[in-house]
Amino acid sequence: MRAGEASRTAQYMALFRALESARATRERLFSDPLASAFLSGGLRVLASAARLPGLHALVPRLVDRRTPGPRISAVLRTRVIDEHVQEALGAGATQLVILGAGYDSRPYRIGGVAAARVFEVDHPDTQEVKRRCVAAKLGSVPPNVVWVPVDFLRDDFGSRLSQAGYSPDAPTFFIWEGVTNYLTAETVDATLRWMSAHSRDGSRISFTYVDRGLLDGSKPFPGSARWVATVVRAGEPFTFGLVPEELEHYLAERGLRLLSDKSTAETYDRLQRAVGAGARPPAFYHVALAEVMGGAGA
Repeated sequence: MRAGEASRTAQYMALFRALESARATRERLFSDPLASAFLSGGLRVLASAARLPGLHALVPRLVDRRTPGPRISAVLRTRVIDEHVQEALGAGATQLVILGAGYDSRPYRIGGVAAARVFEVDHPDTQEVKRRCVAAKLGSVPPNVVWVPVDFLRDDFGSRLSQAGYSPDAPTFFIWEGVTNYLTAETVDATLRWMSAHSRDGSRISFTYVDRGLLDGSKPFPGSARWVATVVRAGEPFTFGLVPEELEHYLAERGLRLLSDKSTAETYDRLQRAVGAGARPPAFYHVALAEVMGGAGA
C-alpha cells in the first residue's frame, strides 16, 4: 500500500461485500451492513446503485466485466471464513485476532462475537480510517474491540499484541485474510511460528494465500492476468505464495495442523447456486484452516 493512504485492496473488498449484501436476503452469501461505510467516491456510487431496484445484479456484472475474478473470489472467501469464525465461537473461542484487519466487519456483524475479546491488528493508516467509519456508523466502537496498529513489514506484531492484552492461555481464533500474498516469506514464517508458540493448543487460524505457481509461472491459471494487473495498478502487487501440495508439511514444521484447504474456485463449485452472477474464479486463491498442535497455553 502507498504510504499515508488506506489500503486500496481493502476498499475493493468492502465494495465486493457491499454488492453481495445488496442482493435479496434469500440469495446472498452473507450480510455486511457496514461495508458501504468504508467506501468513498466512485466505489460508494457503485454500492449505492446496486441497492436500486433492477440494478443489484447489473452492477456486479459490470464490475466483473472490467476485472473478472476478484469479486466472486472475495465473497466466497468471506463466506468460508465466516463459517470458520462461527464454528470457533460456538466451540468456545474467547479471543478473535484479525491480522491485517482492513475493513473486515466481522467484529460488528457475526453473532456471538460480542462475548469474545477482539483484536484488530492492521497498518495505522488503514486502521485510522476504519475507526472513524465504525464510530460514525455505530455511534461508538464496541468495548470488546481492541485496536492494535502494526506495520507487518517493520513492527514486531507479537509484542504489540501482547501489550494490547492478548492472552496466550485463552482459546483463540485468528483471521489472516488477504494478507500473506503481500508479505515476504520471512514475515509469513515468523507470524505463523509466533501464533503456534503463543497460542493455546487447539486454537485455530483461517488464512488466505495465493498459489506460488501464479507468481513463478509454473502453473497456468486462465483468467488471472487482469486480476494480477489490477493489484499492480493499486500499488499492492502479489509478493508471496505457497504450494498447496506442500502446505500440510509447511504448517507442520511450524507447529500447525492443516484442517482444510480449498481454492475459491472449489468453493464456487459448492456454492454455485447461491453465488448468482459471475463466472468461476481462477483457482489460484485459497482459504486454509489450521490448528495449533501445542502452544504456550497447552
